Amino acid sequence: MKARVYVMLKTGVLDPQGEAVRHALGTLGFAGVEGVRQGKVIELDLADGTSEAVIAQMCDKLLANTVIESYRIEVL
Repeated sequence: MKARVYVMLKTGVLDPQGEAVRHALGTLGFAGVEGVRQGKVIELDLADGTSEAVIAQMCDKLLANTVIESYRIEVL
């Protein structure tokens, strides 16, 4: 089975990469971009029957820094 984990910085946490992308888009002539938040997508190839609770444990222990990041799990 496959799962996809989306990790994003929590609201209120400064996102310097997102700000750099926003600035670069403006420099390239893309007006109207008021904000950009950068995140990451992690795809997992797991044994059949792996529970979402186990995937959440993976996120809590390694895949996301839960102090400043939130995550969303999608089982495919």
